[in-house]
Amino acid sequence: MITVNDLSKSFGARTLFEHVTVTFSPGNRYGLTGPNGAGKSTFLKILQSDEEASSGIMSVPRRVGILRQDQFRYDEVRVLDAVLMGNKFLWAALEERDKLYAEPSLTDEMGMRLGELEGTIAEENGYVAEFQAAKLLKGIGIPEDKHDKLMKTLPTDLKFRVLLAQALFGDPDALLLDEPTNYLDLQSINWLEENLKDYKGTLIVISHDRHFLNSVCTHIADIDYETVIVYPGNYDNMVAAKVQSRESIESENREKAKKIAHLQEFVAKFGAGQRASQTQSRLKEIDRLEATELKKSNIQRPYIRFDIKRQSGREVLTVKNINKSFKQAEGNIIDVIKDFSLEVRRGDKIGVIGNNGLGKTTLLRMLVGELTPDSGEIINGYEATKGYFPQDYKQGIAPGMTAYEWLEGFAKEESNEVLRTYMGRMLFSGEEALKQTEKLSGGESARLIMTKLMLQQNNVLILDEPTNHLDLEAVSALSQALNQFVGTSIFVSHDRDLIANSATRIIAFTPEGIDDYSGPYEEYLFSKSKRTPQAQDSEKQQGGKKGKKNKKESSVYDDL
Repeated sequence: MITVNDLSKSFGARTLFEHVTVTFSPGNRYGLTGPNGAGKSTFLKILQSDEEASSGIMSVPRRVGILRQDQFRYDEVRVLDAVLMGNKFLWAALEERDKLYAEPSLTDEMGMRLGELEGTIAEENGYVAEFQAAKLLKGIGIPEDKHDKLMKTLPTDLKFRVLLAQALFGDPDALLLDEPTNYLDLQSINWLEENLKDYKGTLIVISHDRHFLNSVCTHIADIDYETVIVYPGNYDNMVAAKVQSRESIESENREKAKKIAHLQEFVAKFGAGQRASQTQSRLKEIDRLEATELKKSNIQRPYIRFDIKRQSGREVLTVKNINKSFKQAEGNIIDVIKDFSLEVRRGDKIGVIGNNGLGKTTLLRMLVGELTPDSGEIINGYEATKGYFPQDYKQGIAPGMTAYEWLEGFAKEESNEVLRTYMGRMLFSGEEALKQTEKLSGGESARLIMTKLMLQQNNVLILDEPTNHLDLEAVSALSQALNQFVGTSIFVSHDRDLIANSATRIIAFTPEGIDDYSGPYEEYLFSKSKRTPQAQDSEKQQGGKKGKKNKKESSVYDDL
């Protein structure tokens, strides 16, 4: 159980939340929601004792699993050891034991201490700890051949997965997870969802993935109106309840306003006459009918709209038999994309999905000209102009200038007022537009790149993981903008709602190759389920099956 009592947090004159009293109970899974800047990560850091509250007290269990965001903290640590560090009591005992065994000779006191340490290690299941850590790593997509390597040898996305395994390790009484689906592919997200659903402790999770919150959470703790309000149910339930509650108060206030106006009319008419006693009673009634105060919500939704300067030709991109390989540090040659062809037509909205490391980003970088195919060719269509959102959201945002100055570098004839309008739509109003680029948060950097794309008005948008670091309101606004975009879009995403709502065509990277499916995401999933061996056996038992049995032994999620 986690409890906070009268908790407040302010930065200077700005209040994030105040006088928060709430209990997070075991067996419940809480999604911590609110827009970027509302204080979600700050609230979690306070619970982790990484930051101090302005006032108030809290109580957390002895054993807490925490997802750390610093991927470079463990660079000199073996991957398996980084996971074991998630149980700090076990890790401390293992380290002290190893130091004692390294001594040239043992005193009686050292021997007694070793006995105590072996008891602690046994209590913490230390003798099967590496097996359990390896099982977690495999489940979350870390190959076994990387378990004994140093963390610094892993790419950023795999480092993040190790840190997630670290948080899950050791049966913690509570889990505090900040954006756990970042850098995870669809298969790993599905694995994480199923594991969290079985978790019996207290879970508090921040996520921008609406599908994830709806799937995992039993409650939503929403930071708004300078407090934390807990709603039963998942994210969609919370939104409905929040809207209904506000509408109810607003309706009640309107009714009160009507009654007050009627009573004031009576007071004005008879205040000085013989009905003084009736006037006094109505004045008391006016005081009693005072409207319920509605604090201003801190939810801000950016306005994203991608216009185009001119339409492209009917054939936007033609990819002919391209190949791309990379040489690993060990000298091995890895074929990332092999003999791949693609025709992109005007108006296509292509969702690119698949496990990490199969070549999605490589393909997009070749489409925008950042990489050159080893063989084959990519032909740009007539009048096709491309806007690119890179996976590394800081890529291309030069330091040493303000956000406004950076955006101004992409303006041609746009005035200061036009640039300010674009920035205001993306929540860079007033002084926010003058923030130094190197000090921008992940969400601010993503919104600034979106602002540039809106300004450039290209007719082809190529977006690589655009929802990373965006809050739920911004993800929803992006989905709506892609739906309304009259040009062509190709976007990589592990956000299932974005893919399901915005893609009309699916390019799926699988271990067996690349699927090109002309249809929306749900239809693609259904087509894959119809091709699994289990589905085909079921059809045979029900009286018939046309075609041959697929030999691939996997679930539908294995290819995603």
